[in-house]
Amino acid sequence: MEKTLVATGKTIDLAIEAALTQLGMDRDSVSVQVLAQAKSGFLGIGAQPAKVQITYEAPDPAPRAALSSASRSKPKAAPVKKPEAPKAEAPKSVAPKQEAKPAAPKAERKSEPKKEAPKAPKEPKVYAPAEPGSVEEKIEIFLKGLLEHMGSKAVPHAVKGEGNTYNVEFTGEDLGYLIGRRGDTLDALQHLANYTINRGVEGHIRINVDAEDYRAKREDSLSRYARKKAQQVLKARRRTTLEPMNAYERHVIHSALQDMDNITTHSTGTEPNRRVVIEYVR
Repeated sequence: MEKTLVATGKTIDLAIEAALTQLGMDRDSVSVQVLAQAKSGFLGIGAQPAKVQITYEAPDPAPRAALSSASRSKPKAAPVKKPEAPKAEAPKSVAPKQEAKPAAPKAERKSEPKKEAPKAPKEPKVYAPAEPGSVEEKIEIFLKGLLEHMGSKAVPHAVKGEGNTYNVEFTGEDLGYLIGRRGDTLDALQHLANYTINRGVEGHIRINVDAEDYRAKREDSLSRYARKKAQQVLKARRRTTLEPMNAYERHVIHSALQDMDNITTHSTGTEPNRRVVIEYVR
């Protein structure tokens, strides 16, 4: 059963966070619709908080079992038994002692199944150094300088993929700082790398920046989220609009549902508030 919750906050993000805390749910389990942007007013007069509407799926309430006529009737009191007079016990005859029989041998305990040994941690990837003067070296030098300005000690490793695609993996500590909220920082680093490197290279080069396999994990999470929302659309036979997403995330949603029967998707709105619409079709 689909339910909604309206929450407010100083900003859109704070309003969403307040609603998720109240519901005890994560961001991928709900849809968000912005009802009102925050207004600061003039000298504090006329200030209004941001307002959002959260749509989430709640379990259907279990139907109450109807009470039978037998269960509604008052229970009959059990008849009270009269206490019987105690019977005189006959004197017990003392039986001759018998020799104790040897105890039967205890059955052997079944051997418990052996516990599986913990899996060994994955060995770190080994990256070959970039050749001097190569595109890989130019990418690594640019990103290394950018990371130093950010105060990060992460190390970029560029590897050539298919065609003119180059994949960059960051290694080191505190990589969550480089990923950012929903990959925003990774997207910014990727955009800067593509813009800078393509200025001095013939042809167009595509650079993909990643850390801790975030891209693959995010794609899997979005695909599961898309299929869940599509099942809700099939059940209700009406469309639903997802929260704003960037072009990469919208592409993942479209790809995850392109072969699903009775489901079609399209994008609506303008950046940065462009959204995916999942619609039921016969």
